[in-house]
Amino acid sequence: MSGTDKAKNKAQDVGGKAKETVGNITGDESIRDEGRNDQVKSNLKDAGEKVKDAFKRLMGRTRR
Repeated sequence: MSGTDKAKNKAQDVGGKAKETVGNITGDESIRDEGRNDQVKSNLKDAGEKVKDAFKRLMGRTRR
């Protein structure tokens, strides 16, 4: 996984946590749920990148 992808996913995760917190504080369920969804998307992207990296290693294509 590239550093850029990691940074983008982390930013989406942090943004999602912030939205969730704001939603909890204000009682706005839609903002809270949007934040949770952002976190889930970030986690799924990370998982997908890890699968791709593992497959590349398996196939002997990664450079170390």
